[in-house]
Amino acid sequence: MRTIMGLFCLAGGLLFLASAAAHICVRVRWRPRGVHARDDYYHEFEDRHPEYVRYEKWLRITLGGASLGILLLFLGAIL
Repeated sequence: MRTIMGLFCLAGGLLFLASAAAHICVRVRWRPRGVHARDDYYHEFEDRHPEYVRYEKWLRITLGGASLGILLLFLGAIL
């Protein structure tokens, strides 16, 4: 039982740290840059802009990974 707890905590911690670091990298490096702010785009254009779509996709992936890491840490703590 302690082995399972340790594995959950180790996997959850590593996943959380990796996802948090990736999230910061996505926020800093992949943010769509341009002369105009995001609010200046037309609504129809925002959803189809390839850089913005990629940026949002990776934000969701990294947040999901961090959430899964926290869940694994929680499971490791309560088992």
